[in-house]
Amino acid sequence: MKFLLPLFALSVCLFSCGQPTTSDSVESPALDTMEPVVDTEHTSQNSLDWAGTYETTLPCADCPGIKSIITLNSDETFAISNEYLERNTINKDNGKFMWHDNGSIVHLRADETNVQLKVGENKLIQLDADGNVIDGELADMYIYEKQ
Repeated sequence: MKFLLPLFALSVCLFSCGQPTTSDSVESPALDTMEPVVDTEHTSQNSLDWAGTYETTLPCADCPGIKSIITLNSDETFAISNEYLERNTINKDNGKFMWHDNGSIVHLRADETNVQLKVGENKLIQLDADGNVIDGELADMYIYEKQ
């Protein structure tokens, strides 16, 4: 009789370590079927320290480049300066910018400026006329780094 108690305990342990029941697998779907979680509360506008000065050298067809400096102010105004290298030509503009509804893109509009930029951590990424990230061989030149 003494050997039945350990045998019973061993049986309980073995059966409790078996396959999950169907209710367990319903509660825990496979990772590859899960929808991505999108955080709509935290955007670039309300989560990042986006105000500041950003700089890049844009590509230029007939000069070494265009040194571009953008300053975004916390009152949603901006200043932009584009210096054509080796030409002694500087274009400056300023105005107000607006945030797109998604809170991650700013639109700079003024007399001579119409630029959309995706706001990232310490960087601005210039978008094309359709609002898409510029890709290709020169894509890195359209990324402004915070100074």
